[in-house]
Amino acid sequence: MRVLVVEDYPPLREAVAKGLREAGFAVDGTGDGEEGLWFATNHDYDVIVLDLMLPGVDGLSILQRLRSELRRARVLILTARDAVDDRVKGLDLGADDYMVKPFAFAELLARVRVLARRAYAVVAPTIRAGDLRIDGPARRVFRGDEEVSLTPREYALLEYLAVRAGEVVSRTDIWEHVYEFTSEADSNVVDVYIGYLRRKLERPGHPPLIRTIRGHGYSLKATE
Repeated sequence: MRVLVVEDYPPLREAVAKGLREAGFAVDGTGDGEEGLWFATNHDYDVIVLDLMLPGVDGLSILQRLRSELRRARVLILTARDAVDDRVKGLDLGADDYMVKPFAFAELLARVRVLARRAYAVVAPTIRAGDLRIDGPARRVFRGDEEVSLTPREYALLEYLAVRAGEVVSRTDIWEHVYEFTSEADSNVVDVYIGYLRRKLERPGHPPLIRTIRGHGYSLKATE
């Protein structure tokens, strides 16, 4: 899943981005409101962590623009403003959640995970597709009763395919949601990681979990 962090205090922005990356998210970050607006309106983020007090364009203006353009990203407001009126205004403008500084990163991470799943109408913390089970909070993957060890990138790719199980997911969609803005595009990297997943997930005598839809992308088998 891909997250944008718009926070003007560099130590906090870098700490949040680092923690989210370690949790398996692809993360872009900026401390400038105008740049944040550009990122948010030119890329398909799953979650945006948004400070309110920003140079250039303030957070509420970014939120209003996102909702006026019907952007699907879930927005978590992260701010020092703790007045009830401020929280109500942010929620009324279309924010999905609200956290007041200072905060515990573990709570922020839990909220981002929930919002990311909700972006695909997935409510349960465990995602199932066929005999595949993905334990989101623990970041553990099982095929039947057997645990499958994945790298962070492999896990991120599998999770994205799983929340869209049964759909055809294009290579472009995968790149947009699994890789960061600063990553160098490589037309072959998605196919390479799909190959890694197949080698770890497929079992003799069982139909493949991940299908190639020639000319379109990939599809993960949905729950039967």
